[in-house]
Amino acid sequence: MSLKNQIIAWVSLLVVTGLFLWIFRGILLPFVLGIGLAYLLNPPVTWLAERGLHRGLATTIAMLVFLLIVIVAILLVVPVLVQQGLGLARNMPGYFEQLQGFVEMQVPRLEQWLGPQRMEELERGLEQMFTDVIGLVTNITGQIMQSSASLIGTLSVLVVTPVVAIYMLLDWERMVAAVDGLLPPRYKGEIRALLEEMDVALGGFLRGQGAVLLILAVYYGIALSLAGLHFGLAIGIITGLFSFIPYLGSALGFGLSIGVGLVQFWPDPMMISLIAAIYLFGQLLESYFLYPKLVGSSIRLHPVWMMFAIFAFAVLFGVVGVLMAVPLAAISGVLMRWAVVKYRNSPLYLSDPALVNPTLANTPKDNDAGTGKTS
Repeated sequence: MSLKNQIIAWVSLLVVTGLFLWIFRGILLPFVLGIGLAYLLNPPVTWLAERGLHRGLATTIAMLVFLLIVIVAILLVVPVLVQQGLGLARNMPGYFEQLQGFVEMQVPRLEQWLGPQRMEELERGLEQMFTDVIGLVTNITGQIMQSSASLIGTLSVLVVTPVVAIYMLLDWERMVAAVDGLLPPRYKGEIRALLEEMDVALGGFLRGQGAVLLILAVYYGIALSLAGLHFGLAIGIITGLFSFIPYLGSALGFGLSIGVGLVQFWPDPMMISLIAAIYLFGQLLESYFLYPKLVGSSIRLHPVWMMFAIFAFAVLFGVVGVLMAVPLAAISGVLMRWAVVKYRNSPLYLSDPALVNPTLANTPKDNDAGTGKTS
């Protein structure tokens, strides 16, 4: 298969996958969650099966342990989190109004520094900004609460997700063998290498990045709660879970925490500094320990590309798109790196005949041959 045909085949597969997701985006959520859960639980199930346990029994054990963890989280964490999240959403407009008042208290100092004309422009800009932010936050929180309520109350998610995961885990080895049997023998090694690299990228996201998000959510939630910040648990968990969006997740949590802290603790600079220090330590923990240890270079996606993928897939496919954005971006990154390697080894890139056929580099040039020179 030529390079052109290979590129056409992979691009066609991506286009068909995108059309499928867009057409069936309204019913895909439980299936996407089920497949993701199966992919997450497959390593421990395989580990148990390799030690003599029947795969069906290993699947049952893994699912029971997972369900037990979910039930404990629902009983212990979710009620407090929902209570704080609803309280934060109700109080958000009031916080912004108080922050606006806080800024207005600093007007005399700013007016002396900026001058009357620039100060008037700054006041109009801040007023418009606060109005826009209040409307945006109110809209977003309303959509999140509505989506969460429908998600928790949807029977299909609660029932179909574990059923899909169980069937996927039971048939995992057969599905892998079936896919391997469809690979063309001539290119089986190359395609296997691509699939293995995709598996590393997906595993790095689902397992490594997932562990990072959970650790950060626990850290921020506990640290902000111990600092006495109002709704600290909710803000901390939001910060941790949104950290999969590079920079924006931590910026969102930091802005919320500092805003609530200014309203709650001002004029105590020590408490506000403590909140800032919590986020500074969290960023150092994520950048220099958690991410290198748990994720490493497996995903190999530029942060800008990750942000674009998340926003683009969210617009196209909604909640399903958010869940699949980074995994699909990781797969696309693997294919793009493969395409670049193919391109660099193709005659299109190696346009110099001496590079395409190194033996040509040793042939005498015409002008040398015409002179009759001998070595």
